[in-house]
Amino acid sequence: MPSPSRPLRKLGFLTIGLFDAADPGRGHESTLEIIELGERLGFDTAWVRHRHLQYGISSPVAVLAAASQRTRRIGLGTAVTPLGWENPLRLAEDLATVDVLSGGRLNPGVSVGPPMHYEQVKGALYPDTADAEDFGHERVRRLLDLVRGKPATDFSGVEGFEVFSDVVQPQSPGLGRRLWYGGGSLRSARWAGEHGMNFLTSSVVKAESAQDAGGGDGPPDFAGIQLSHIREFRAHHPDGEAARVSQGLVVIPTDSASPEQRARYARYAEGRLPRTATPQGPARLLFAPDLVGTSAELAERLYAHAAFREVDEVAFALPFTFEHEDYVQILTDMAERLGPALGWRPQVTTSPPPSR
Repeated sequence: MPSPSRPLRKLGFLTIGLFDAADPGRGHESTLEIIELGERLGFDTAWVRHRHLQYGISSPVAVLAAASQRTRRIGLGTAVTPLGWENPLRLAEDLATVDVLSGGRLNPGVSVGPPMHYEQVKGALYPDTADAEDFGHERVRRLLDLVRGKPATDFSGVEGFEVFSDVVQPQSPGLGRRLWYGGGSLRSARWAGEHGMNFLTSSVVKAESAQDAGGGDGPPDFAGIQLSHIREFRAHHPDGEAARVSQGLVVIPTDSASPEQRARYARYAEGRLPRTATPQGPARLLFAPDLVGTSAELAERLYAHAAFREVDEVAFALPFTFEHEDYVQILTDMAERLGPALGWRPQVTTSPPPSR
């Protein structure tokens, strides 16, 4: 088996947190139990996806607030919060509050762009300002400034019996250094680097040129495109090569899976494979194949991935539609077999989580 350029330093996982509309509590409880399991297994981070008007986590900050009270050590992140749905000032307050409650473990990941299905939802989301809203990087810059302690107002002091601050409260030291930008293009990578953020990559990138898409000489080079984004980010980041990047491919180890689970996992990956052959849609999105196999097989495939060799942090994505027991098996194999095969060492929780 080839050796990685650097041992894996941080192992994380990402979940979408699906639920049944008739019983949403059960799905949210499953998500919290999976995060608790991740801590017991020694994972460094647990991340939740953000889904609006769907049967997935619509309020990850609230879910992570709950998770912060049921765990002690594991980092808690969003991958990602689309800022088109958010007011940066209010979000800054919520993020700082949860970071304080968690003891400084929050890793907020954000992205830009208009909300999905904006024409259909804008009347409910921005009934008076829909055509004036800016969904570009300025929205992230506002959030960065507010989290990092720049004034939100020119008023502060005492008024009657109340005391007012000109900066977001609470202020949580260190949170500004734990903000992540989720990007899949060179422009996003460059912007995140220039603004001192961390960089979240995923299983989706933009094929921005004919060469990216294969150029007639072969299949699209997902790993090569992602590698170029990582290098662009670090080239523009104040920390250079030390700037933090996390990779988020879909990775499914099968070491302890039952025959039925292995067959179902293989069908899942095969059903999604056609979309990886060519760029998809007007945005020319290119998807990475899902990785399914034993930990030894997965380690070999990851070591052969040019972008993986460039990072020492991952947040492997759990498939959307599996059962709770499947996630338990996958996470256990990740922590006990795949992680060590990649040079990772689990973190040990020395004290029990808070009682419920």
